[in-house]
Amino acid sequence: MSYRAPVSEIRFLFDHVVGFDQVAATERFSEATPETVAAVLSEAGKLCEDILSPLQRAGDLHPARLENGIVRTSPGYADGYRAIADGGWIAIAADPEYGGMGLPMAMTTAVNDMMSATCLSLQLAPLMTQGQIEALEHHAPDAIKDLYLPKLISGEWMGTMNLTEPQAGSDVGALTTKAEPNGDGTYAITGQKIYISWGDNDITENVCHLVLARLPDAVPGTKGISLFLVPKRIPDENGVPGVANDLKVVSLEHKMGLHGSPTAVMQYDGATGWLIGQEHDGMRAMFTMMNNARLGVGVQGIGVADGAYQHALAYAEGRKQGRTEHNTITDHADVRRMLATMKADTFAARAIAFANAVAIDMETATGHADWSARAALLTPITKAFGTDTGIDVAELGVQLHGGMGFIEETGAAQYSRDVRVTAIYEGTNGIQSMDLVGRKLMDGGEAAYRLLDEMEADAEAARAELPELAEAVWQACETLRETTEWMVAQDAQDRFAGSVPYLRGFARVLGAHFHLKAARADRGGKHERLATFYIHSLLPEHVGLMAHARQGADDLYALSMEDLAA
Repeated sequence: MSYRAPVSEIRFLFDHVVGFDQVAATERFSEATPETVAAVLSEAGKLCEDILSPLQRAGDLHPARLENGIVRTSPGYADGYRAIADGGWIAIAADPEYGGMGLPMAMTTAVNDMMSATCLSLQLAPLMTQGQIEALEHHAPDAIKDLYLPKLISGEWMGTMNLTEPQAGSDVGALTTKAEPNGDGTYAITGQKIYISWGDNDITENVCHLVLARLPDAVPGTKGISLFLVPKRIPDENGVPGVANDLKVVSLEHKMGLHGSPTAVMQYDGATGWLIGQEHDGMRAMFTMMNNARLGVGVQGIGVADGAYQHALAYAEGRKQGRTEHNTITDHADVRRMLATMKADTFAARAIAFANAVAIDMETATGHADWSARAALLTPITKAFGTDTGIDVAELGVQLHGGMGFIEETGAAQYSRDVRVTAIYEGTNGIQSMDLVGRKLMDGGEAAYRLLDEMEADAEAARAELPELAEAVWQACETLRETTEWMVAQDAQDRFAGSVPYLRGFARVLGAHFHLKAARADRGGKHERLATFYIHSLLPEHVGLMAHARQGADDLYALSMEDLAA
């Protein structure tokens, strides 16, 4: 199939739905003019269509491999990565002082969306580096910034994130990797890390690992964790990589999908590292990178949803069957239902992600606490709903292909295999949901209520133009408000028991809000028709989700493990 970058759709969302004009109106992001946005998105779209899209199947059919301790990447990946780096696409939001563009996170998010749609395995590489750049900008000493940031921003070096260990997955506090002071300001890092995306490559001249480890005097749990920068090759004062560090790739994982992305088991044997941030404060520094990554991973799901949708649409438009208007399966009601669901959910998830990025940009530009709270609230919703949407849309894409969807040569199954892990990494979607009803409601629900007030005000304003749709959205907001009030009043276990349906229901209603805004901006056009489908056919799901969310934990724990035995 021929991928078409959704540049016009992204610009519509920026201009009419997610409030990007607020970002461009700030002094911090005054250079993000409509002309600049149009030029950046257009060029990124060409990169994705012409260079990255052809690499999608190559990575799946010719996976990354480990040969004599060296990772060999998939055919064409080196040229694809170089095109990304040379175009400046790694560092759209990075500090211009070190070579970045200094543009809003919303623009990075849009570009990552398009890159994910075309070749998710390769897009993971710049995403990891983007997160490391942000962590170093916020927490590294100036000497580290001066040496590492220009190389990471240019793409000459690649960044990774090392959290997970064989015995310490989501429970990061159980990690055992050690950091011993060397007496010269550096540390000797010893331990093993697993699931390290792009843990090594044969594309860049250096790989820089951010590694969580414990100092000798560290207390147990997450409060005793520090963060260290550990390069594959130790650079000299001029940034020239020199002696090999004491680390290696033990093996590459054999995965369900993302075959072109080397996922490494990393071994550190007294490797030289530099402290990032303060001692025993590694989780705070790492969360800077993780929150960036959670937005990025949600967008990966959305990008794959778009790629899978375009793939399925092209197949449906060419699949002859029956004597109908178009003589193709697009005239069948169930195929039309699948296509409409795929497109409407992708729009909703994309709008949520872009609104999340706008909140981050406004926090950066203004420092206002309300924007910080908005960004924090939307991050777990973006990550979970974005990746769930990617999985659901990719699965519908396989189903729409019929029997051919089960045949690997069509490429439909690859989207489903590749995107599945996004619901797991950077904190599983269950953890995202617990975060939403836990930390993000610790303010008594104030951030959620402020967002609901805006949503209901918009619905009220839409009553004169679109009364039926506006009423449905307003009522859904009230149901969400009542459930949020219930959540705030419960203990943690009852909140957690209903957290997954609560997040899903929140996203459903938020998606309806953005669809309604799109409909008002495009009266009589495709966005009004798509909003009508979403609000009539998909939004009603929130009623059952909210009822589920309010059930509490009693029914779950009334079931014994004997009751659940096979």
